[in-house]
Amino acid sequence: MDIRFYNTLTNREEPFEPLAPNKVTMYSCGPTVYDFAHIGNFKTFLFSDVLRRFLECVGYDVHHVMNITDVGHMTDDDVADATGEDKMAVAARKLKEAKKSGALHVNVIDNPDDPYQVAQYYADAFVEDACALGMKVAQDYPKNMPHATQHVDAMKDLIQKLIEKDHAYVADDGVVYFSVQSFAEYGRLSGNTLENLIEGSGGRLVSEHQAVKRHPADFFLWKPDASHIMKWDSPWGAGYPGWHIECSAMSMKVLGQEVIDIHTGGEDNIFPHHECEIAQSCCATGHSQFARYWIHPRYLMVDGEKMSKSKGNFYTARDVLEGRVTGRPVHPSVLRFELIKTHYRTQTNFTQKGIQDSANVVRRFTEFGQRVSQAAGHQATDVGNDHPVVNGFLSALASDMNISAALAVMHTWMGKEVADPKEALGVFLKMDSVLGIANLDATEDSADDGDVAVLCKQIDEARTAKDYATADRLRDELVARGYEVRSSPEGTVAQQKLA
Repeated sequence: MDIRFYNTLTNREEPFEPLAPNKVTMYSCGPTVYDFAHIGNFKTFLFSDVLRRFLECVGYDVHHVMNITDVGHMTDDDVADATGEDKMAVAARKLKEAKKSGALHVNVIDNPDDPYQVAQYYADAFVEDACALGMKVAQDYPKNMPHATQHVDAMKDLIQKLIEKDHAYVADDGVVYFSVQSFAEYGRLSGNTLENLIEGSGGRLVSEHQAVKRHPADFFLWKPDASHIMKWDSPWGAGYPGWHIECSAMSMKVLGQEVIDIHTGGEDNIFPHHECEIAQSCCATGHSQFARYWIHPRYLMVDGEKMSKSKGNFYTARDVLEGRVTGRPVHPSVLRFELIKTHYRTQTNFTQKGIQDSANVVRRFTEFGQRVSQAAGHQATDVGNDHPVVNGFLSALASDMNISAALAVMHTWMGKEVADPKEALGVFLKMDSVLGIANLDATEDSADDGDVAVLCKQIDEARTAKDYATADRLRDELVARGYEVRSSPEGTVAQQKLA
């Protein structure tokens, strides 16, 4: 299959050709675990999951790694040499204040002063949310989700290589900096040349360390700081690694390669994070590339505006799933679909109407799958990727992950009469192996609502007897319990609301 992706590094669509036949190495910048991940984070993470699933569906063996940053990510991270406070220190302080005020249950975390406990608390929460949303990389945590704090030795080794090759230096203040002037390609990914950075900095490149740096854009690889909340011994003094060096070291360590096929992350990572990753990685290894394809989803807007806590439109995934946004819990499959249903390089707008529309699609897709599964006796034909419908679906995704075109194929197919249920089930399972939104094992009744089917039957009996008052009363009872009630050829059915 002819697969093409838009490569941020070259600013054009390119044929996808992995380094090794039938194998793909893929690294995704993951969460900094200082808070619960928000829906904008998950839009990016879920794109990576769909990309992985697509590549697996067309036959590639994908080794996908997503890091967990638990040290070194500073608050002022919009410039290469990020300043401010370590985000883990911010998280520890907030949790300590919450525990002191009683807002945080005492059993949630024993010691908010311990950054490792803080990091693990939020890492566990992220993995829980990610698994609920169907992210495959999280389902084998921690195997392919390395914590930065677990790979500090690899980072120190990489820094030492850079120093030995004169791409990094120890400044008078003891900080180890990467020399951007030593890498002629610096700025290729983002378009930020060194001259443009200085001319357009508006003072942002100036920091307390400016006088000791060889160039204003040099960024730190290791910072000695005996007072830092997390620190390790090193040849350059006890301190901590910079955010950028972490991903280079973890990618090479866990994927086992100095050059990888695909690197993903939000568009806000292009500069400075990914630009710095390329520079330090290429300089350390001597290769002309670090990742061959750089793929960046765009931001998520909420009701047409950028997410902001001050505007009241800043939502974590948990806010949505637990009903604090819509007033009713949202099924994880619905939130997943809402965040993957538009092309990754278009601006996506999260709205309440969008959630309801997504719930309708997930319900239709799942019910279709349940019908054909039942008709097929739960036995699917193993259809190949050359099946006309499957081929149309995958070919759309092969064109720079055109999810809209792929969904159009799906909707058109579901609107036609099913001639062979076993074949239809095979097609359905192929599509859902990429989308990850259906649950064929879901039942209309739950353990706590075993009488739902009985009430549906009583509604039908009341209507047959033209006792519409009783039918309406029973229907209202089900609605009050959180069910959607509707008529079908088989009679009244009730399902718990997806959103």
